[in-house]
Amino acid sequence: MRYVSTRGDAPALDFRGATLAGLASDGGLYLPETWPTLSAQEIAGLAGLSYVDTAVAVMAPFVAGSLTRDELKALCEAAYGRFSHAAIVPLVQVDHDQWLMELFHGPTLAFKDVALQLLGQLFQKFLTGTDTRLTIIGATSGDTGSAAIDAVAGRDGIDIFMLHPEGRVSDVQRRQMTTVIAPNVHNIAIRGDFDTAQGLVKAMFNNPAFSSRFTLSAVNSINWARLMAQVVYYFYAAVRLGGPERAVAFSVPTGNFGDVFAGYVAAKMGLPIAKLVVATNVNDILARALSTGDYSSREVIATPTPSMDIQVSSNFERLLFDLGGRDGRALAAQMKDFERSRAMRLTNAQSQGASGLFFSERVDVDEMALAMRWASEHSGEVIDPHTAIGLAAARRQAVDGVPMVTLATAHPAKFRDAVERATGLRPSLPGRIGDLFDRAERFDTVDATFDAVSEYVAARDPCVRSAWT
Repeated sequence: MRYVSTRGDAPALDFRGATLAGLASDGGLYLPETWPTLSAQEIAGLAGLSYVDTAVAVMAPFVAGSLTRDELKALCEAAYGRFSHAAIVPLVQVDHDQWLMELFHGPTLAFKDVALQLLGQLFQKFLTGTDTRLTIIGATSGDTGSAAIDAVAGRDGIDIFMLHPEGRVSDVQRRQMTTVIAPNVHNIAIRGDFDTAQGLVKAMFNNPAFSSRFTLSAVNSINWARLMAQVVYYFYAAVRLGGPERAVAFSVPTGNFGDVFAGYVAAKMGLPIAKLVVATNVNDILARALSTGDYSSREVIATPTPSMDIQVSSNFERLLFDLGGRDGRALAAQMKDFERSRAMRLTNAQSQGASGLFFSERVDVDEMALAMRWASEHSGEVIDPHTAIGLAAARRQAVDGVPMVTLATAHPAKFRDAVERATGLRPSLPGRIGDLFDRAERFDTVDATFDAVSEYVAARDPCVRSAWT
């Protein structure tokens, strides 16, 4: 399997190369050169498999040439062996046709663990026996940071620098990052929002004077391997609800578009998906883009769903590339115009291509709280605010007789204040992290400028500490 850049001017790489690179050298994102497909018979055959065996069956075509099936299975067993639920991503019924898929049973209580525990294993596999030292630079709106840090903390040959927006993540989210005291872990609170942090990460990757001093990689969903791992749970849920004989719908709380794009990949691989509901909060750039073609950035509004407080969704570029005929040069021009003006119109091909599968819903804070209360009162389920936005959107988009699966993206205890305000219930942290608030924190606060952040990284990375001026 070969991987190509959405901007058309970077060399094609194999899976190993794309995983270690993260972002393409031309500023684009890697995608498979062609979409592998599974037949209806192959999809039906997934129904009786464990999550690990499902993962191997779904991901094997993407890693061909870089990993054998046996190697992939060993990595998956190691990645998912730390999850607290034997099903890894269990389904819970909340209404006749409404389901939750609980993606928060990993070590940091968020859906990011499903992908990042595997990505940590992949990094270790690909670095073993080499002299390469990997420098991971990432930005987080909440959950990616803790999941990525947990996945690589203490690993040989890896240093991780994680940017988070100061004061814009929950106290649990922050502490899950900043209480990991490992020599290769560096937490940076920037004086800005998530979009600024994400922009700084891209700028460091795209600045040759900086990036040439490192072997850089990414753990954000700009890294294809992360998205690949998320494709698996769409298949796992669908075959348990009647697929492929009947289509299943999914509602996805959406910020950076990676999780819902994984659903698009599942559909391209042959999984019958009735609809993908893109559920946004009031930072609704994706809802506007999908409903009117207007992809225009506005000021970020802070909400009780910080992981969705985003106005620039990196993974949307992958969808635009695929729907626009995979014309890298045209997309590069389109994205550069957007980066300059912070506004663009989707082409007819892009809008029409999205309209058959994607449906968008904007959910405000009051509607989010009502969804949390409804879940608690009608099904006994306590859900976090992000999941509540997905559930509110799912109930609007329900179709009789079609199972609708809302992706439950985080444990409610990660957002206990918001849950308590809505439901009167204050969720407790699971025992395995029950001492989180007794642990010491370590992080530095840095101005949200390229110079400040790049100098911070260079001063602490062992690869360039002595060379940086």
